[in-house]
Amino acid sequence: MTDRPPWHRRHWLAVDVALAVAFVTLDTAATLGGVNWWPAHPDTLAWSLLVVQALAVASVVFRRVAPLTVVAVLGAFTLTVTLLISPFHALTPVHSTAIWAPFGTALAAYGPVYYQRDRRSRRTALLVLAALTLVVMRPWQGSVSVMTVGLLRTAVGPLLALYFDARHRLVLALKERAERAEREQHLLARQARAEERARLAGEMHDIVTHRVSLMVLQAGAMQVTAADEPTRRAAEELRSAGCQVLDELRDLVGILRAEPEGDFTPSVEGIATLVAESDSVGVPTELVEEGARSLASPVVGRTAYRVVREALTNVRKHAPGARVTVRVEYGETRVRVVVRNTRPEAATVGGAAATAMAGTGSGLGIAQLRQRIEVVQGTLRAGRTPDGGFEVEAVLPAYVPTQQMPQQQVR
Repeated sequence: MTDRPPWHRRHWLAVDVALAVAFVTLDTAATLGGVNWWPAHPDTLAWSLLVVQALAVASVVFRRVAPLTVVAVLGAFTLTVTLLISPFHALTPVHSTAIWAPFGTALAAYGPVYYQRDRRSRRTALLVLAALTLVVMRPWQGSVSVMTVGLLRTAVGPLLALYFDARHRLVLALKERAERAEREQHLLARQARAEERARLAGEMHDIVTHRVSLMVLQAGAMQVTAADEPTRRAAEELRSAGCQVLDELRDLVGILRAEPEGDFTPSVEGIATLVAESDSVGVPTELVEEGARSLASPVVGRTAYRVVREALTNVRKHAPGARVTVRVEYGETRVRVVVRNTRPEAATVGGAAATAMAGTGSGLGIAQLRQRIEVVQGTLRAGRTPDGGFEVEAVLPAYVPTQQMPQQQVR
């Protein structure tokens, strides 16, 4: 998959900063307009609370990084204003039935449900949101309008989060189903081609071998029974040519019976193309090669190519914004392939890195790659690095012999 995530996912921090500025402006204007807790005759305390409110609403910048903390900050501010109005009577708002919570509370309530997806974290998020709802609704005052508007203020965000989360999961499920159907169709077509190639190879082998064998036998008999030397020489040349044709036919049939790898045969020469393709789609990728490529046998070259291809695919899926280094070391006895990516850009500030893509695919790529590497007596290691990145390392023998067809004798 080479599709880049949409702009708002790649620049989510800028989006959240813009949202924070918008809500700070909205809440400040609404407060000064007397929509919520602003008193008729503001004093130093009121102006101080206005600054605190702006800072509390600005905390929505971190709604992806620490959603529960943002909810706690806005909840603490709302509770403080509520206590100052009653029972301490330090503030006397123009409208006593207004909602003391800022409008930014609705955006903050969205985060804990959407960005914490494991069951335990969601249970904690729901408890925190229930406490926030209780503070905003002020049920002890018995005002139906306040409780209704307060419930809407805190419920809209989680409901939207549940909707977008369900939509996200549905899109990923449909996408994976489509990919699986496409893979199955490709495998069926590939199997059909292989069977047809094998059938044609068998027919060609049976027909041509039969006729050429007869020609070789007749040439041999002519060589024995010929009366003059030129005829014996011509018969020997004919017999030798027939034997050579049978050898070449055996090799050709072997090629036709072998399952094709695709439009081209993967090898270490193709790794540079993979790196260039990855770099062209926005994943900064560097290739470092040590040693001579000729030290890797064809089987090892194909395996190394698949290691790099699978690793780069996983980086594009699960680590957007990361930088990748592909290192290939060709030695006399082994070939070492290391694909390492840095920490994803979104994850460095704690966001929902790779949420668009983390759920795609069957999840069996590394496992199947390990099986393929073990067949050639190699080893594969994949895991996270101390700096938050990911590394795939394959160590392969430099030479793996290919299986040759047994020699056939002409009867």
